[in-house]
Amino acid sequence: MFRATLKSLLARKVRLILSGLAVVLGVMFVSGAFVLTDTLGRSFDSVFADGFSEIDVNVAAKPKVEVNEMEGEQTAAPLPAAVVDRVKQVPGVASATGIVNADGARVIGSNGKVVTSFGPPQLGENWIGESDLMQLREGRAPQAENEIVLNKALATTAKVQVGQKVGVLTAFESKKRDFTLVGIMGYSGDRDSIGGVNEVFFTTPVAQRLMLGEPDTFSSITLRAADGVSDETLRDDVARNLGADFDVKTGEQVAADASASLKEGLSFFNKILLGFAAVALLVGTFLILNTFSIIVAQRTRELALMRAIGASGRQIIGSVVLEAIAVGLIASVLGLAAGIGVGALLAFLFGKLAGGLTLAGIGVPAAAVIGSFGVGLVITVVAALLPALRASRIPPIAAMQDVATPDRPLTKVTVAGAVVTGIGAVLLFLGLSGNAGGQTLSTILGGVLFAFIGVALLTPLISRPVVSLLGAIFSWSVPGKLGRLNSGRNPRRTAITAAALMVGIALVTGVTVILDSAKGSISALAQDTIKAELVISGQQGGPRPPSFDPGVLDKAKALPGVRMVDGEYGDMGRIDGESTWVAASSDIASLRQIFGAKATAGDIDRLGPTQMLASSDTATSRGWSVGSTVNVQLTRGEARTYTISGIYESSQLTNPVTLPATAAKDFAIPQPIQGFIQLAPGTQVADVQPQVETLLADSPEVSVADRDAFIKQQTSSLDGLLTMIQILLALAIVIAVLGIINTLALSVLERTRELGLLRAIGLRRGQTMGMITVEAVVISVFGALLGVAVGSGLGAAVVEALKDEGITDLILPWGQMGVFLGLAAIIGVVAAVLPAVRAARINVLGAIAHD
Repeated sequence: MFRATLKSLLARKVRLILSGLAVVLGVMFVSGAFVLTDTLGRSFDSVFADGFSEIDVNVAAKPKVEVNEMEGEQTAAPLPAAVVDRVKQVPGVASATGIVNADGARVIGSNGKVVTSFGPPQLGENWIGESDLMQLREGRAPQAENEIVLNKALATTAKVQVGQKVGVLTAFESKKRDFTLVGIMGYSGDRDSIGGVNEVFFTTPVAQRLMLGEPDTFSSITLRAADGVSDETLRDDVARNLGADFDVKTGEQVAADASASLKEGLSFFNKILLGFAAVALLVGTFLILNTFSIIVAQRTRELALMRAIGASGRQIIGSVVLEAIAVGLIASVLGLAAGIGVGALLAFLFGKLAGGLTLAGIGVPAAAVIGSFGVGLVITVVAALLPALRASRIPPIAAMQDVATPDRPLTKVTVAGAVVTGIGAVLLFLGLSGNAGGQTLSTILGGVLFAFIGVALLTPLISRPVVSLLGAIFSWSVPGKLGRLNSGRNPRRTAITAAALMVGIALVTGVTVILDSAKGSISALAQDTIKAELVISGQQGGPRPPSFDPGVLDKAKALPGVRMVDGEYGDMGRIDGESTWVAASSDIASLRQIFGAKATAGDIDRLGPTQMLASSDTATSRGWSVGSTVNVQLTRGEARTYTISGIYESSQLTNPVTLPATAAKDFAIPQPIQGFIQLAPGTQVADVQPQVETLLADSPEVSVADRDAFIKQQTSSLDGLLTMIQILLALAIVIAVLGIINTLALSVLERTRELGLLRAIGLRRGQTMGMITVEAVVISVFGALLGVAVGSGLGAAVVEALKDEGITDLILPWGQMGVFLGLAAIIGVVAAVLPAVRAARINVLGAIAHD
């Protein structure tokens, strides 16, 4: 039986290779995700190990507000210079150096634009001299207040040279300041940066003032241990001396913590890639199921003969499963190899995008190998089980028949489909309504999976009438009529082929519905709510939002035709011990006049220095009312008590909490990040906008735009997200195309005698190719119609569930749905090329004699 199975497998190499490709592509995503995150993780380990290699112990003040990666950028509290002197007195300390090191130093390149960073920070530091790690490559150290040193990578990107004037924006002074570049530094090993970080070095007093906002303060203190004193011993001694308000760690601990923080973000990215791998494998499952179903149908007589000469049903099942294991093993090996290549390529691109991250060697973690073979084998075997069971039930008498087993009734599969679809609907309802008991995401994903499987099971019921209707378009010719009949002759096969394409198009359509609805709802709300004709803002390209000089607000207010100007500040704070986004406004009257806020309690038109406003949702959830006092801890400064003086109605454009403008000095970014300008009646935007642009000449990160352009800018990130998702889901559609090719190719083999007879009675080669093409187009468009319908339904359900979150407008992308159907027709034509050519080249006499 084993030899017979092996010969059967070798006789069907091409058809099994096509189905195996689906597994290869899915496994490629799985292994690629693990290779990518492992490579980047080890790269970050190496980067931070190098960066802290000359530090035995590091001392930092505990942050006043702790934030995670999703909430924003962690800002350390400044250390008084007196702590450096105090630490020097601890026994075992050989040296203690105060370090200024803070994100927010942005260099303006020779082209007049700010050098951006998409990940690595842009650090402003104090120059503490050369070391084994850091050396000057050109020039000298900064000595005067107007002198700086840049690392080589930043100087190259900015295209600046020693001796030139260089503009710099800093954390506590968003207005451009010019410095003289007196030196360019690099790192040991001929590295121009560590991890792609942009670094600007000032003298210590300048760094303290511009990056920390206070003189005689430091971000941290680095210690070297005396001879014979271990890092751990020194750490413990310093920690006891300083007390609980300080974080004292060894250099190795600091490096490990910094790397772990970045790895947390990588794990999220890893889950996204694995999610797309799951989609690819789901589509691949349909392809493999169809392939083995057709192969079993074609081998009816062969398998019946085996039964007749004594093979048991168990042996028949084993034969089919063995073929599946062979396909799964080969596909897993190829998928793992492809995944290693893809993971290495993505890591390289990430390194380039991150500004030149030096990559560790490409490694293959155990998870990649186990995941590849586990997923590849399991998916293939599971997909082959149903055809295997069907093969075991073929009666020996079938060997004496000239026809394959007839189609079975669709009753069972329809009932199963209804049940599975019902389960999916219940899971989606529980997840989207928030009744999943803390398992919202997994419940929604489970609901989507069951919905897809249920629809796939129900598809045979509707495939014959729908396919017949679609095929009617081509029924004006003989090849069209034949193609229409062929596409509807086997509802199960057509349904499974179409379902593979349905999954990819349904996901793309669903995501498009959700994002378009979100974009439309936000745009409509902003158009109706924001009563400002001009908006000052910038496009965020890193962890810190662009900011501008607050002096611009006063100057803009003095311009002719300007009625009101408001500057918006924002930061994460802790209110009564809970992390909360807090905002401050330069003119609190704008809350009502520009943003249309409505008071639900108290007064929202004025705000004293110890008063704050809250949205109605926040007040209700926290149990606040007018007169309540709350404790607010901001990124800098000491905690303060504020009294709630007013509560405004919650909306998507109002902040949870609004503090007085004086509080912004303790924000991580103490400058406004947005500005809103309301014009007097009759004033033209074109008259005021150029004047505001002139005021922003020293703030090149931001610009002024009219309200429509601002809204478009704010929603453009959703367009980028949609494009990325569409690109990744394109893989599922590619697999579906393979499924159509495979189905048609196997169908051509199955109908060899029939095609020979058609050719014998006068069907020309071109007509034969036309017939196969019509069949492919009908199946492809049918799958696209299913995808559009299912995707629109899922998207509409999500939008309905998100009404309370502000997504109130359901927008169906009719244009894109039409494009999907058009692409489906093209996909059908492309998929038909190889099978059609094969069918046209059939030898007529040989085909007639084919058994």
